[in-house]
Amino acid sequence: MSRTSQSGVAVPPDLLTVGYISGAYGIQGWVRVKPYSADADALLGAKTWWLDKPELRDVEMMQAKSHSGDVVARLMGVAGRDAAEALKGAVVQIARSHFPALSDGEFYWVDLIGLAVENMQGESLGVVSDLMDNGAHPILRVAVPTVPVEVQTEVQVEIQAERAGGKAAAEILIPYVDQFVKTVSLADKKIVVDWGLDY
Repeated sequence: MSRTSQSGVAVPPDLLTVGYISGAYGIQGWVRVKPYSADADALLGAKTWWLDKPELRDVEMMQAKSHSGDVVARLMGVAGRDAAEALKGAVVQIARSHFPALSDGEFYWVDLIGLAVENMQGESLGVVSDLMDNGAHPILRVAVPTVPVEVQTEVQVEIQAERAGGKAAAEILIPYVDQFVKTVSLADKKIVVDWGLDY
Protein backbone atom coordinates (compact mmCIF):
# COMPACT_ATOMS: atom_id res chain seq x y z
CA MET A 1 0.00 0.00 0.00
CA SER A 2 1.46 3.36 -0.99
CA ARG A 3 1.55 6.31 1.38
CA THR A 4 0.40 9.80 0.49
CA SER A 5 1.56 13.14 1.85
CA GLN A 6 -0.77 15.68 3.47
CA SER A 7 -1.23 17.26 0.04
CA GLY A 8 -2.37 13.93 -1.39
CA VAL A 9 0.81 13.33 -3.40
CA ALA A 10 2.03 9.71 -3.40
CA VAL A 11 5.16 9.31 -1.28
CA PRO A 12 7.93 7.68 -3.36
CA PRO A 13 8.89 4.25 -1.97
CA ASP A 14 12.60 4.99 -2.55
CA LEU A 15 12.99 8.05 -0.27
CA LEU A 16 16.43 8.37 1.29
CA THR A 17 17.46 10.72 4.07
CA VAL A 18 20.18 13.05 2.81
CA GLY A 19 20.40 15.72 5.52
CA TYR A 20 18.50 18.00 7.85
CA ILE A 21 17.66 21.70 8.01
CA SER A 22 19.91 23.35 10.58
CA GLY A 23 18.30 26.80 10.38
CA ALA A 24 17.64 29.85 8.26
CA TYR A 25 20.15 31.41 5.89
CA GLY A 26 19.75 35.15 5.42
CA ILE A 27 16.46 37.01 5.69
CA GLN A 28 14.66 35.99 2.48
CA GLY A 29 13.51 32.49 3.44
CA TRP A 30 16.53 30.43 2.43
CA VAL A 31 17.31 27.39 4.60
CA ARG A 32 20.67 25.93 5.57
CA VAL A 33 20.91 22.15 5.18
CA LYS A 34 23.54 19.95 6.85
CA PRO A 35 24.11 17.08 4.38
CA TYR A 36 24.83 13.58 5.71
CA SER A 37 27.41 13.06 2.97
CA ALA A 38 30.36 15.11 1.77
CA ASP A 39 28.89 14.71 -1.72
CA ALA A 40 25.77 16.89 -1.82
CA ASP A 41 24.96 16.36 -5.52
CA ALA A 42 21.59 14.78 -4.70
CA LEU A 43 20.54 17.82 -2.66
CA LEU A 44 21.74 20.22 -5.32
CA GLY A 45 20.17 18.37 -8.24
CA ALA A 46 16.80 17.07 -7.05
CA LYS A 47 13.91 19.44 -7.73
CA THR A 48 11.60 17.81 -5.18
CA TRP A 49 12.58 17.47 -1.54
CA TRP A 50 10.51 15.72 1.12
CA LEU A 51 10.44 17.33 4.57
CA ASP A 52 9.03 15.73 7.71
CA LYS A 53 8.01 18.97 9.44
CA PRO A 54 5.26 19.64 10.39
CA GLU A 55 4.21 16.44 8.51
CA LEU A 56 5.79 14.54 5.63
CA ARG A 57 5.32 16.68 2.53
CA ASP A 58 6.90 17.37 -0.83
CA VAL A 59 8.47 20.78 -1.43
CA GLU A 60 9.78 22.19 -4.69
CA MET A 61 13.43 23.18 -4.43
CA MET A 62 13.78 26.39 -6.44
CA GLN A 63 17.50 27.07 -6.03
CA ALA A 64 20.39 25.49 -4.09
CA LYS A 65 24.13 25.95 -3.78
CA SER A 66 27.02 24.71 -1.65
CA HIS A 67 28.11 27.06 1.12
CA SER A 68 30.88 26.34 3.66
CA GLY A 69 30.29 22.58 3.70
CA ASP A 70 26.51 22.95 3.90
CA VAL A 71 23.82 23.46 1.27
CA VAL A 72 21.68 26.59 1.24
CA ALA A 73 18.40 26.47 -0.62
CA ARG A 74 15.30 28.43 -1.49
CA LEU A 75 12.12 26.36 -1.22
CA MET A 76 8.70 27.05 -2.70
CA GLY A 77 6.33 28.47 -0.08
CA VAL A 78 9.04 29.45 2.40
CA ALA A 79 9.07 33.24 2.51
CA GLY A 80 11.06 35.12 5.12
CA ARG A 81 13.45 34.19 7.89
CA ASP A 82 10.70 33.15 10.34
CA ALA A 83 9.29 30.57 7.92
CA ALA A 84 12.80 29.19 7.31
CA GLU A 85 13.54 29.03 11.05
CA ALA A 86 10.28 27.12 11.59
CA LEU A 87 11.75 24.30 9.49
CA LYS A 88 14.81 23.92 11.72
CA GLY A 89 15.32 20.23 12.51
CA ALA A 90 13.29 18.97 9.55
CA VAL A 91 14.76 15.87 7.92
CA VAL A 92 15.34 16.20 4.17
CA GLN A 93 14.63 13.16 2.01
CA ILE A 94 14.99 12.69 -1.74
CA ALA A 95 13.72 9.93 -3.99
CA ARG A 96 16.59 7.65 -5.00
CA SER A 97 15.40 7.88 -8.59
CA HIS A 98 16.32 11.61 -8.51
CA PHE A 99 19.96 11.01 -7.55
CA PRO A 100 22.45 11.95 -10.29
CA ALA A 101 23.93 9.00 -12.20
CA LEU A 102 27.41 7.91 -11.14
CA SER A 103 30.42 6.78 -13.16
CA ASP A 104 31.60 3.18 -13.03
CA GLY A 105 33.34 2.44 -9.76
CA GLU A 106 31.53 5.24 -7.90
CA PHE A 107 28.95 4.55 -5.20
CA TYR A 108 26.63 6.54 -3.00
CA TRP A 109 27.36 6.03 0.68
CA VAL A 110 23.85 4.73 1.25
CA ASP A 111 24.56 1.86 -1.17
CA LEU A 112 27.47 0.66 0.95
CA ILE A 113 25.58 0.45 4.23
CA GLY A 114 24.68 -3.16 5.00
CA LEU A 115 27.34 -4.71 2.75
CA ALA A 116 29.41 -7.55 4.22
CA VAL A 117 33.11 -6.78 4.61
CA GLU A 118 35.76 -9.44 4.31
CA ASN A 119 39.51 -9.30 3.92
CA MET A 120 41.63 -10.73 1.13
CA GLN A 121 42.08 -13.94 3.11
CA GLY A 122 38.30 -14.47 3.05
CA GLU A 123 37.84 -13.68 6.75
CA SER A 124 34.64 -11.87 7.69
CA LEU A 125 35.22 -8.51 9.38
CA GLY A 126 31.57 -7.50 9.78
CA VAL A 127 29.00 -5.32 8.04
CA VAL A 128 29.17 -1.65 7.01
CA SER A 129 27.03 0.22 9.54
CA ASP A 130 27.84 3.75 8.39
CA LEU A 131 30.43 5.99 6.75
CA MET A 132 32.01 9.16 8.01
CA ASP A 133 34.20 11.80 6.45
CA ASN A 134 37.41 12.80 8.22
CA GLY A 135 38.17 15.58 5.71
CA ALA A 136 40.82 13.66 3.78
CA HIS A 137 38.64 10.69 2.75
CA PRO A 138 35.58 8.68 3.81
CA ILE A 139 35.93 5.98 6.46
CA LEU A 140 33.94 2.75 6.54
CA ARG A 141 32.44 1.99 9.94
CA VAL A 142 32.26 -1.79 10.10
CA ALA A 143 30.13 -3.33 12.84
CA VAL A 144 31.97 -6.36 14.20
CA PRO A 145 29.71 -9.32 14.94
CA THR A 146 30.02 -10.88 18.35
CA VAL A 147 31.18 -14.43 17.72
CA PRO A 148 29.70 -17.01 20.13
CA VAL A 149 32.40 -18.05 22.60
CA GLU A 150 32.11 -21.73 21.70
CA VAL A 151 33.18 -21.05 18.07
CA GLN A 152 35.76 -18.34 18.64
CA THR A 153 39.35 -18.97 17.72
CA GLU A 154 42.06 -17.93 20.12
CA VAL A 155 42.90 -14.96 17.85
CA GLN A 156 39.26 -13.79 17.79
CA VAL A 157 39.06 -13.92 21.60
CA GLU A 158 42.23 -11.84 21.89
CA ILE A 159 41.10 -9.33 19.24
CA GLN A 160 37.66 -8.83 20.76
CA ALA A 161 39.10 -8.39 24.23
CA GLU A 162 41.77 -6.01 22.95
CA ARG A 163 39.36 -3.85 20.90
CA ALA A 164 36.76 -3.48 23.58
CA GLY A 165 38.56 -3.89 26.87
CA GLY A 166 37.02 -7.31 27.44
CA LYS A 167 33.53 -6.31 26.22
CA ALA A 168 31.92 -7.16 22.88
CA ALA A 169 33.76 -5.43 20.04
CA ALA A 170 31.89 -2.49 18.50
CA GLU A 171 33.41 -1.53 15.17
CA ILE A 172 36.41 -1.37 12.88
CA LEU A 173 37.25 1.88 11.07
CA ILE A 174 38.69 1.34 7.57
CA PRO A 175 39.78 4.26 5.36
CA TYR A 176 37.82 4.17 2.08
CA VAL A 177 40.87 4.50 -0.17
CA ASP A 178 42.26 2.26 -2.93
CA GLN A 179 45.09 1.10 -0.68
CA PHE A 180 42.60 -0.72 1.60
CA VAL A 181 39.33 -1.10 -0.33
CA LYS A 182 40.01 -3.54 -3.17
CA THR A 183 36.56 -4.39 -4.59
CA VAL A 184 32.98 -3.34 -4.03
CA SER A 185 30.21 -5.54 -5.43
CA LEU A 186 26.66 -4.32 -4.93
CA ALA A 187 25.40 -7.47 -6.69
CA ASP A 188 27.21 -9.73 -4.21
CA LYS A 189 26.58 -7.29 -1.32
CA LYS A 190 30.25 -7.50 -0.41
CA ILE A 191 33.35 -5.33 0.01
CA VAL A 192 36.81 -6.91 -0.04
CA VAL A 193 39.49 -5.03 1.88
CA ASP A 194 43.20 -5.39 2.52
CA TRP A 195 42.77 -5.39 6.28
CA GLY A 196 43.84 -8.01 8.80
CA LEU A 197 41.81 -9.33 11.71
CA ASP A 198 44.59 -8.14 14.00
CA TYR A 199 44.69 -4.47 12.83
